[in-house]
Amino acid sequence: MTIRIGVGLGLGGFPFETIDAFRRWLDVCETSNIDSIWHSDRVVSREPAFEPMTLLSVIAGATKRLKFGTNAVVLPFRDPVTFARQCATLDFLSDGRFLPTVAIGRGDAPEWEATGRDPKGRGARADEALEIMTRLWSAENVDFQGEHFSLKAATINPRPKQQPLPLWLGGSSKAAVRRTARYGSGWLAPLQSPAEAGVTVAEIKAEAARIGRPIPDDHYGATILFKIGKPSEDQRTKASSDTNPAKAAYQQRLQSIQAIGEPDEVLARIREFAAQGVTKFIAIPMAQTEEEMIEQCRLLSSEVIPRAND
Repeated sequence: MTIRIGVGLGLGGFPFETIDAFRRWLDVCETSNIDSIWHSDRVVSREPAFEPMTLLSVIAGATKRLKFGTNAVVLPFRDPVTFARQCATLDFLSDGRFLPTVAIGRGDAPEWEATGRDPKGRGARADEALEIMTRLWSAENVDFQGEHFSLKAATINPRPKQQPLPLWLGGSSKAAVRRTARYGSGWLAPLQSPAEAGVTVAEIKAEAARIGRPIPDDHYGATILFKIGKPSEDQRTKASSDTNPAKAAYQQRLQSIQAIGEPDEVLARIREFAAQGVTKFIAIPMAQTEEEMIEQCRLLSSEVIPRAND
């Protein structure tokens, strides 16, 4: 069976001065070859970082064709019942276009200290939340007793239009592999090179086969950063000048998912991942203005996506 490569656009920030400008960009995306819009989650930020479920509701109301999703919600910061209701409502009101992706978050993320939370135990908390959410999305009454959460004859209405709601998970640790195989409909790579992502894909497939819950071969995704056109001097500097070891390692990882230059550069990066079993992509434009966002969307849609499935 031939697996189709799908490409959506990601919002790493919000380079729009007004909501009307954002809607104009959505109008361009709606009539393009882009198949989905994704928004990242930052709990605290000094830069504009809109709460994802709220922004996605705007996207749902402003579009009819595009799917939309989270990239990715940090689940330990969410109440599972409330989050399950938000997901179900978004999917119901959009006529089945919502694609939730969740992860447990980095242990060194600044949100933990800023909000007075302890990252220890976040995996166990996420496991309980996933159990609760997936059951609420499909069952009439949910009883659950765990270390972190407790439910008795709980139900939500409406439930998602999509049954089952396609829940994607992020992460590459052994626990993340196990979690994805047990609860996930798909997997989204963290900050990994194509070769690293390929290793995780193979591990998830092996674990899914072991427990008898296979994940479709076309449900493995990755995020890439792209700019079609001449790179700026700032982008060149970031790619080459860091001397701090930690920053240099981070920049090296960023370079492994970047595609800057001609459309062929973006296509080549997509094909690198595809060769490792990754066929769904969230492409984040390296753009600073509405005009740049529209232009990058247009170029990706016309110069890259039609060739991705050649």
